[in-house]
Amino acid sequence: MQKAQTSSRIKTYYELTKPKIWYLLVFTAFGAALTASNLYHIPISPATWGLMIFGVAAGSAAANTLTNYHDRDIDAIMERTKNRPIPSGRISPPEKARDFGLVLAGISLVCAFALSYTVGFWNGIWAGIFMAFGLANNVLVYSHALKRRSRTNIILGGFCGGAPAMIGYAAVTLTGIWDLGLVMAGLVFIWIPMHIWALTLHFKDDYNKVNVPMLTAVQSEKTSARVIAISTLVMVLFSVVPFFLTMQSGQPVMKEIYLYTAIASGVLMLLLSFWVIVKPTEKASWMLFKFSSPYLSVLFIALMVDSGFR
Repeated sequence: MQKAQTSSRIKTYYELTKPKIWYLLVFTAFGAALTASNLYHIPISPATWGLMIFGVAAGSAAANTLTNYHDRDIDAIMERTKNRPIPSGRISPPEKARDFGLVLAGISLVCAFALSYTVGFWNGIWAGIFMAFGLANNVLVYSHALKRRSRTNIILGGFCGGAPAMIGYAAVTLTGIWDLGLVMAGLVFIWIPMHIWALTLHFKDDYNKVNVPMLTAVQSEKTSARVIAISTLVMVLFSVVPFFLTMQSGQPVMKEIYLYTAIASGVLMLLLSFWVIVKPTEKASWMLFKFSSPYLSVLFIALMVDSGFR
């Protein structure tokens, strides 16, 4: 009986961290690290892999947990979120979730800064800075300051999405981090608004019920569809930027494998966003939302595969 209760409690806290979100963010960190390793022929030690992956997982889970704690009042009202661990009463009192999130945040910072011992002093310092920035941007800027006040919340609050890629890159090298590293982080940052706006268009009644001014919830469906289409176009255009970057030797960073993958997957996303314009319905926006996560994964897989042929 005790074993069953412990297992159930672990599953509840695991659910609290929104694993589907941090799975993807950990993957972007992994992709950035492996791409940098391939390009600069720098091996990654098991200790570095462990600190980087566990640190990003803990940091992303911490951000999700702390935002869940802050949003527990509106989560209890929204149909989509009312069965989450805190509003459903499976974690009570809510302060347990807050404390759990703070512990995870502490672990993530320790892991990031500890990269100084496995890679290099400044690698760990920068990884720690990126981790701290990601946590602050997600929890303080997005959740506390903007989410319930501004329709641009997900734009200014979306910088945190690029932090895992920067951490993954810094865990390997600082060479090119403000070129390719920043572009990989930018892929995530520019992807976030389209991803979230497609979701909020699908659940706009939920957001309006709790007066959260997500852009596609407060605008008409027609206007929202256009906003989503424009953000998708910007995302697709930006996705080809890695192809035009060059290394210090003058060699291109990415070649045709990445370019063709970015174009093919981008065309699919543009077709789905066009469908949202033609039929701005919940079904169309939900389809775009469901395809958006695999799209981002495909881009990072293409980065890893292309760089692997060097």
